[in-house]
Amino acid sequence: MPFYGYYFDPTYILVIIGAVICLIASARVKSTFKKYDKVRSMSGMTGAQAAERILHSAGIYDVSVQHVSGSLTDHYDPRNKTLRLSDSTYGSASVAAVGVAAHECGHAIQHQKSYAPLSIRGAIVPVANFGSAIAWPLIIVGLFITSRTGSLLINIGILCFSLAVLFQLVTLPVEFNASNRAIRILGETGILGEEELRGTRKVLGAAALTYVAGAAASILQLLRLIFLFGGRDD
Repeated sequence: MPFYGYYFDPTYILVIIGAVICLIASARVKSTFKKYDKVRSMSGMTGAQAAERILHSAGIYDVSVQHVSGSLTDHYDPRNKTLRLSDSTYGSASVAAVGVAAHECGHAIQHQKSYAPLSIRGAIVPVANFGSAIAWPLIIVGLFITSRTGSLLINIGILCFSLAVLFQLVTLPVEFNASNRAIRILGETGILGEEELRGTRKVLGAAALTYVAGAAASILQLLRLIFLFGGRDD
């Protein structure tokens, strides 16, 4: 069926759906952060100051808090125990900035307590990165080989891509748990008041949706690969 094979691929709808979901989630987190970035916390603590206090209150003194350029590029690096806060977080005393800083502290606490999903995610990072990089080359090469070898390469490529999807799925409980820890600690330490916490929940909730959207997009892409090539028979 030439029309289907060369000009029209209905499985593209899965890619489009995934892209739309990611765009909506990204727009949501940016607009929510922008809204609460204008609300100054009553404590007056910056993201960096809040991070230091949270870490110390958890008995963590070997994690350094550093500044990193960019917007919403905040992350915790367990390899060298470094918490990096972006331009929009490090020196800002907004409710949004404090919430994001607390979320990253949540990852540091997970690391300290050997939180199982975080450990699993760290363990599969190398294979997930390798799988993501090699998946499409294997599939493309397999398409040009009209033999069982070609089918085998395609199936291996799909399997490799599934490793990247697995990473996305394991990331979900890690991120949700970090946000829950952040909200609880911010309330217990009094860094944010109850009204401020409501705003922080919205910021972190919107951020969590980006991970859900990423996972959904990856699953849709995997389904597309399976629909297109999973049943290939030479």
